[in-house]
Amino acid sequence: MGIQCPTSKLLVRSQPNGRAALRLFCFPYAGGSASAFRSWSSYLPASIEVCAIQPPGRGNLWKEPPYTRLDELVRTLVEVLPPYLDLPFAFFGYSVGALVSFELARQLAKQYALNPVHLFVASCRAPQLVRSDVSIHDLPGDAFLEGLRHFKGISEHILEDAATMDFLLPTLRADFALYETYRYVRNPTLDCPLSVYGGLQDAQVSRSDLKPWQDVANGRFALQMFPGDHFFLRSARDPLLQAMTNDLVGFLN
Repeated sequence: MGIQCPTSKLLVRSQPNGRAALRLFCFPYAGGSASAFRSWSSYLPASIEVCAIQPPGRGNLWKEPPYTRLDELVRTLVEVLPPYLDLPFAFFGYSVGALVSFELARQLAKQYALNPVHLFVASCRAPQLVRSDVSIHDLPGDAFLEGLRHFKGISEHILEDAATMDFLLPTLRADFALYETYRYVRNPTLDCPLSVYGGLQDAQVSRSDLKPWQDVANGRFALQMFPGDHFFLRSARDPLLQAMTNDLVGFLN
């Protein structure tokens, strides 16, 4: 499903930085928005400009229909991002955002011969392991809510707030559809370093689910686990950002 809004609104640069040496593009988890990365500029080196992707159906685009197919979202982003790729750039994708960033990187390489200097992915099974046999996006209301509880990404008091959930459900369903209908195609592999992160207490994505990411990129590969569950993005923010900074230091002069 395409969007009707100006594509420039898909990119949120909360602190534009004319002196940036590198742009870090961040892709949110299911149901998430650009606001998940709003504070990052305060914790990363000043030479990094944080550019967050704002998928339709949330934030300032809450009135726009969300995408339900990952390839359609990627096609739109391929049109949006090139004007902002005049500096070295890196991608960070969280959960379903990891698949979006991965496929976007592949398309940019294919169409424009542009590669990120680093791809960071977190809390997402390797693309070749994404399963389609367990699906919740098309379940009826109560069953879908129970599926959301399993992912532990939404607090119980929000899940039990009928008005709030009525507002959130269309976007959440769309994001789960985007993930659950994804199909991995083996080639091409990426020509960039790849860092993969996971939560030690994540019941959905294990270390063994993350390790096969090493087969989809030709560059240096690193796998690191942090304390926390599927959303260690919140509980382990500082060590996560430090690990990313360490990998990008060579581009920040």
